[in-house]
Amino acid sequence: MTGLPIVTHFSALRNHLSRFLRNPRCPPQADLHTLWTHRRLPKWVIDSAPALRHLDLLGPLPWHIFPERDLQRNWGQPTIPYAAFAAACLLQLNEHLVHMSDLRNYLIEHPAFIYLFGFPLVPDRSRSCGFDPEASLPTQRHFTRLLRTMPNAALKFLLAASVAAILETLVDAKCADVAQTISLDTKHIIAWVKENNPKAYVPDRYDKTKQPAGDPDCKLGCKKRQNQRKSPNDVDTPSHNPVPASTVGVGYFYWGYGSGVVATKVPGWGEFVIAELTLPFNRADVAYFFPLMAQTDRHLGFRPRICAFDAAFDAFYVYAHFHRDDDPSAFAAVPFVQKGGYKVNDRRFGPPPERLPLCAAGLPMPLLFTYTDRTSTLVEHERGKYICPLRAKDAPQDVVCPVDHKRWPKGGCTTMMPTSIGARLRYTLDRESAAYKDAYRQRTATERINSQAVALGIERPHLRNGHAIANRNTLIYTLINLRFLQRIRARLTADD
Repeated sequence: MTGLPIVTHFSALRNHLSRFLRNPRCPPQADLHTLWTHRRLPKWVIDSAPALRHLDLLGPLPWHIFPERDLQRNWGQPTIPYAAFAAACLLQLNEHLVHMSDLRNYLIEHPAFIYLFGFPLVPDRSRSCGFDPEASLPTQRHFTRLLRTMPNAALKFLLAASVAAILETLVDAKCADVAQTISLDTKHIIAWVKENNPKAYVPDRYDKTKQPAGDPDCKLGCKKRQNQRKSPNDVDTPSHNPVPASTVGVGYFYWGYGSGVVATKVPGWGEFVIAELTLPFNRADVAYFFPLMAQTDRHLGFRPRICAFDAAFDAFYVYAHFHRDDDPSAFAAVPFVQKGGYKVNDRRFGPPPERLPLCAAGLPMPLLFTYTDRTSTLVEHERGKYICPLRAKDAPQDVVCPVDHKRWPKGGCTTMMPTSIGARLRYTLDRESAAYKDAYRQRTATERINSQAVALGIERPHLRNGHAIANRNTLIYTLINLRFLQRIRARLTADD
């Protein structure tokens, strides 16, 4: 009775050794960066033009320090390196291969990529390359599983490395003040579900409480045509005799995701991606701000001086983020959006450092009290109540309002606003200046990046999982940066 488990154990061990001897594995080969640096390649790899072209494209990234997972796992099958899979996905995007089956067939037809990317090789002496391409690759299903489960932080490493490589190359090209002006924008991503197909019958297509069965992570959102009114004919929704929302030209509704991207333009060279983030489509544009700004500072190693946003980012904390007391030229270029009944010239402020709001008579309004606001914006912040200076405790009792304000009999005018410097900058920013117009024109950098991403298929991914879509988006922006880096290097080589 006690010997049966031991016999079973040795039998399993014998079978495992027998399989290993019949089908041994090649030792791990060098990483892409090492192969790109030293160019010690077999002749059959050198003879593959597509392999050499992609080696020059992907080689500059530091694959030798890629945050790899533990590859020493005792589960009977070789562990596929995340680095090999990431490189294969970049190949898939660059070659416009739609499905994982297309990628796997392409790798089998071009075994040089299997060697370059570092997949575990199964020796086969009957082949010129020395290994069996089909046996050396995981199945199509495992490719899909890797995209769904691979940590996004590992792919963010590649994006950050591409930014560092671009900055280093631009320094060699003697480009000054790189990435001091950035821009941020968001891009809608349409989920692969029948609710987004206008030809499919869905009774409750836009019911946000009924999650599509095809994608458990996508959310219902609206892609607005514009962020603010452009004509006096645009009015609010009437309180009487309302019309159906479907007849009002507000925007387009989709189930899907949003991709936020921070980009910068290098005059004379082009533009590249600094940071990116994918969120469900029901998140507001300003939800991307703080994560993307933290990622931007981390990837660049410094905080840019100027940033251009669209009107959706007209919030006090956006202006405060870029304000510097020692650098008046640092600012956020954002169009003004009328909120709370205040127009751009309705509020004036006194001189620094207090910058107190001025009343209708031009007098600074003292601060009565402050409180923490947790409801009016996405960011918890301090707000203050400012009162009429002639009604303050230390004001003379026999004075009257110089402009005879309508609220003078009721205690004078008051105002409530955030105490942050950004709330003042919203109203005092000179949006007619040349500096503002030059900065705002930099928003075209994100538009061109989004155009490149659309060409790579970011808008309609054939995926049904939020994590897989986020990983794919990171790879798309990394590929855009690698193409930009390749153009810089080619131009520098031609000039030499």
